[in-house]
Amino acid sequence: MDTILITGSNGLIGSEMVKHFHGLGWTVHGVDNNMRADFFGPQGDTRWNQKRLASQYSGFVHHELDIRDRQGVLNLVSQLEPDAVLHAAAQPSHDLAASRPFDDFDVNAVGTLNFLEAVRRFCPESPFVYLSTNKVYGDAPNRIALTELDTRWEYDDPRYTDGIAEDFTIDQSKHSLFGASKVAADVMVQEYGRYFGIPTACLRGGCLTGPSHSGVELHGFLSFLIKQNLTGGTYQVYGYKGKQVRDNIHSYDVARFVEEFIAAPRQAEVYNLGGGRGNSCSIMEAFAHVERITNRPMQWKYVDKNREGDHICYISNLAKLKAHYPAWSITKSLDDIFSEIVEAWEVRIP
Repeated sequence: MDTILITGSNGLIGSEMVKHFHGLGWTVHGVDNNMRADFFGPQGDTRWNQKRLASQYSGFVHHELDIRDRQGVLNLVSQLEPDAVLHAAAQPSHDLAASRPFDDFDVNAVGTLNFLEAVRRFCPESPFVYLSTNKVYGDAPNRIALTELDTRWEYDDPRYTDGIAEDFTIDQSKHSLFGASKVAADVMVQEYGRYFGIPTACLRGGCLTGPSHSGVELHGFLSFLIKQNLTGGTYQVYGYKGKQVRDNIHSYDVARFVEEFIAAPRQAEVYNLGGGRGNSCSIMEAFAHVERITNRPMQWKYVDKNREGDHICYISNLAKLKAHYPAWSITKSLDDIFSEIVEAWEVRIP
């Protein structure tokens, strides 16, 4: 029976991976220390998800470990010698990184290095999949010519009709400190693939979302937006007239791609992984979408200043990913995503 080690197992992607690989018959070990609650307060607490995993998936083993604990990471990987590692643990917020730069870099960059070196020492044949981010491109996507439509910004350059590909520059742009720490980790994951021959992949996610997301204002826009609608809270829109665009991918489809990569791994690969054009929406369009489902008006406030390093329009080009793994495709539509998040919050909100 194969063993997979999943970091950030309490979180959205990590918990989806636990469910998915448990269902495939793998032995699943998770690493998490609920750092999200430290970053975002009680609303970011993920212990509810940890308890759910423990109750639903027999044999799932939770390890209470801070990924900055280098010796702890080395000890765990040497003990397990996993057949695959999925590294999803992170500090995920632009804004928080600016106020806690050491924590941000130590979690995102140093924590990733700790696991890479542990894999190199103890299981170098095991695929290492890293959840990177489209923020490694910084604000360079904002240089693409855009046109303003009624409800969204849209690319006005035919080269980007299908979105942004992996050869887009990551250099000489504003990333936010979060984006910079993720770049450091992203490049290091590639280097361990090229230099040491470890099968590695960087998944540069668009808007990764789903019903297990503990969305807060500083991270998890779609989950948080839907929660605000259901509770009557006010959602703050930061700049760009609320027409900024994201492509949304359900955590299940992320897990399906990880399964494909682990089954046929490659070295030092980079993939833009998002919902693509079909699952893209602006904030204004998201408001209309959730209102149709819940029949509740969206309360929102406009702040005439965008977040530092924020994208105006970002859509992932999935061509490379589909060429390498043609059995993979998007199975969860935007309607599916909205409906599942609404249902999940209706259960979780007191």
